[in-house]
Amino acid sequence: MTLIVRAALPEDLIRILRLQRSNLEEAAGAAAATEGFVTVRHDEETLRRMHELAPSVVAEDGAALAGYALTMLPAAKELVPVLRPMFDELSKLALPPFYVMGQICVAREYRKTGVFDAPYAAHRNLYGSRFEAVVTEIAVRNVRSLRAHARVGFVEVHRYRDATDDWSVVAWEFARHKGPAGASLGVDEGVRKGTT
Repeated sequence: MTLIVRAALPEDLIRILRLQRSNLEEAAGAAAATEGFVTVRHDEETLRRMHELAPSVVAEDGAALAGYALTMLPAAKELVPVLRPMFDELSKLALPPFYVMGQICVAREYRKTGVFDAPYAAHRNLYGSRFEAVVTEIAVRNVRSLRAHARVGFVEVHRYRDATDDWSVVAWEFARHKGPAGASLGVDEGVRKGTT
């Protein structure tokens, strides 16, 4: 596998949506419990508007989209109404300057290969000079995602329940938690990293 991790381009948005659809909890079925899942369904217009504020990151292996990590600046909070409760909770917390990881997803055939860490390393390289941390929320029942985020260096900063689920709010402070994302895959926009 030769992984290319880079800032997403507008033409990547459709590919992101395809991968997202195949990994929504209802699409994952029984595998969701062990393989993980994504909970929010975006549309192309929403992704385009998020992208205009700050590009997301994609990981590619040749022509295949191995994974993506969506960037969501606080200014984009009105674009995804289902995430308003998260932004309300975030406003109550004493966090350093941050942005939100709107969603991370790795294609099934690329799981357990290091692809999950690569977009986060790219995020730190792309946004580390503008923000001190990246924050996201994970459904508490998504154990695979909780473990993967902890491995990268995320720590839980808050828990809450909304109308849909119980959520763990996790943060990765770039300077404080170097984690494997920075150490194992020194990727940057357009930098190639071969892994086996």
